[in-house]
Amino acid sequence: MSRDWVNLGVNYHATPWRFQAIWEDGAWSEGELVAEATITLSEGSTAIHYGQQCFEGLKAHAGPGGQALLFRADQNAARMARTAERLLIPPPPVELFLRGVEATIRANPEALPPHGCGASLYLRPLLIGVGDNLGLRTAPRFVFRVFCSPVGPYFKGGLQPIRLAISPFDRVAARGTGSFKAGGNYAGGLFASRQAKSLGCDEALYLDPQTRSFLDEAGSANVFGILPGEGGAPDTLVTPASDSILPSITMDALCTLAKDELGLVVERRPVPVSELPKLRELACAGTAAVVTPVSAVRLEDGSEITLPQPVGEVTKRLFETLTAVQTGVAEDRWSWRRVVATKAAV
Repeated sequence: MSRDWVNLGVNYHATPWRFQAIWEDGAWSEGELVAEATITLSEGSTAIHYGQQCFEGLKAHAGPGGQALLFRADQNAARMARTAERLLIPPPPVELFLRGVEATIRANPEALPPHGCGASLYLRPLLIGVGDNLGLRTAPRFVFRVFCSPVGPYFKGGLQPIRLAISPFDRVAARGTGSFKAGGNYAGGLFASRQAKSLGCDEALYLDPQTRSFLDEAGSANVFGILPGEGGAPDTLVTPASDSILPSITMDALCTLAKDELGLVVERRPVPVSELPKLRELACAGTAAVVTPVSAVRLEDGSEITLPQPVGEVTKRLFETLTAVQTGVAEDRWSWRRVVATKAAV
C-alpha cells in the first residue's frame, strides 16, 4: 500500500478489517474479525438515546524491525473497564480487549506506517449499548469493536506551540463523569472548542467546576507546567489533581519520565490559575498529540499570559524521550511496550 504517510493528518482512513465481540445473555462472545465498517443499530439502542457508550484511543508504532509496538495497552483496557462499570456496561475482560486490539493490527498490516516516518496506527476500541429498548435502563446487548486508522504526525515540521483560551463553560460537573472516558463528555466540549477558536486560540482550557480557580484540563488532553527550580534545585513538573479530570495514560508516563530520566520533581496537585505567570513552560499531553507545547493562555477577561518558553527545553526532551520509547528506539525500562508481530515485520 503506497501512502503519503507524512501528510495523512489525524483523519479516519478505512482499513479492511476490524474486531467485534457481542455481549448478551450475561456473557461476551469469543469475538471475530469483520469486514463491514458500518454498525446497524435498533432505533431503541441506549447508545443513541442515553449515551450508554464509551471508547478508548491508543497507538501502535512500527519498531526498527517492522513489528508493531503498543504502548501501555493494558492501561487502556483497565481504563475502559473502569468507565464501563460507571456506565453500567459489562466491561470486556482484559484478555478480550488486548486480543481484539492485536487481531486488528495483524489483520491490517499494510496500514501500519513504517518505522521512522512519524506516522502511527491509531486504534479505537469502543463499547456501545444496542438492542430494542425505550426506558431509561441498561441495554440488553452490547457491542465491543476495535477499528484502526493510520494517522500522520501531529507535529508536522516539529513541535508547534498552540494557544489556549480559558473557557467560561465547565467541561463536567463535580463528582460527575469527568474522570471517565464517556463519549458524552466530548460532545459537550465541542461548543467550547469552537468558541476558543473564534477567539483566535486553538483549544479550550477548562477550570475546576466547583471554584473555577484551578486548572483542570484542555479540550481533549491533560495539561502540565514546568516551574523553574530555585537556588540550584531541580525544576518541578506540576499537573492538576482533580476528580473531574480524565486520567491520561500519556500524562502518567510523562510524570515517570520526568522523574526517572530528567531528574525533575513531580507534583500532582491543584494548580491555581494564579500560578500560570510563574510557569516557564506549559503543555498538553494525550494520545493524539503526545506532547503539545502551549505558547499563551487567554484569560476570561480577554488578557493573555505568554509563556517565557513557547517550546521549552523540558517539553522538548519529554516529547523526544517518550516517542523514543514508543517507537522502540530507546530502552523500555518500565515494560510499557507490547510487541505485536505482523506480516509487515522484517
